[in-house]
Amino acid sequence: MERHTEIKIFTGSESVKFAQGICEYLNIPMGKSQVIKFSEGNTFVKVEETVRDKDCYIVQSIGSNPNDNLVELLFWIDAFKRASANSITVIMPYFSYAKGDKKDEPRVSIRARVCADALESVGADRIVTMDLHAPQIQGFFKIPVDHLFAMPVLCSHFKQLGVQDLVVVSPDAGYAKTARHYSNFLQVPVAIGDKNRKDHSEQAEILEIIGDVKGKNALIVDDFTLSAGSIINVAKGLKEKGAKDIYACVSHSLLKGETLEKFYNSPIKKMLVTDSVTQPQNIDKDRIEVCSVAPLFAEAIKRIHHRESVTELFDKIPDSVI
Repeated sequence: MERHTEIKIFTGSESVKFAQGICEYLNIPMGKSQVIKFSEGNTFVKVEETVRDKDCYIVQSIGSNPNDNLVELLFWIDAFKRASANSITVIMPYFSYAKGDKKDEPRVSIRARVCADALESVGADRIVTMDLHAPQIQGFFKIPVDHLFAMPVLCSHFKQLGVQDLVVVSPDAGYAKTARHYSNFLQVPVAIGDKNRKDHSEQAEILEIIGDVKGKNALIVDDFTLSAGSIINVAKGLKEKGAKDIYACVSHSLLKGETLEKFYNSPIKKMLVTDSVTQPQNIDKDRIEVCSVAPLFAEAIKRIHHRESVTELFDKIPDSVI
């Protein structure tokens, strides 16, 4: 029997604009679908076209409303499965529950593993995501996981600012390895913040800056920010150590409302973020630049669909993606 090979892209309610960017890159129409939110909070999803024997890609970040986003995604996968889709690939630019990657205190859930089990059990065949909080989360899944990186996209955009005398700064030792990738890409030295987090309040104390930052411009890099607390504290520590202008590159930014105002009042001159999570309409574009990674995910989809290697996208991405 001949397989239907056309790519079918659908979107959940969290990532409509992101999915549109993917479809524009691939020059294909968005799949027809419907989401209804009932008054008591119940979610209804419907695929409004035939997907029998088709390879389907559902785009949904687990982002600004993670519980609703996750449940809706599970319903989408189930809908495609019951409609006899040939395969179901989840395009999840941001996986919020990746932060729950370990049992580091008594009587707590390993939330990322619970989510992985749920996605698999309902029928997902493959996951494509970006900048997981911990790479080992790929091991929570028995299905293939393609783990993309925002670093090449963010670095390419940052280089256009023409900042000289630069040092890359990791906010803590845990992110030092990724910060080293940034420093290698930009051909600059690296420094590390010594961070201490005492509880789950989303606030961390910066104890020391390890490395030479005096008289240099600094680029703080991190995988996500919820309150901007860590990067702002690092920025203050850098100023105390004699750093000049301070910038930031963050893969997933969930700043809004008061946390956005907190960032605007910080020493950080400019922050580059991706569109893995939908950004507020009223952001100050002089302070926050949104770099789209939809083309990166579109390229990954194209390669997966045509049974080609995705490895090249991890470190060196095609010019068309920038």
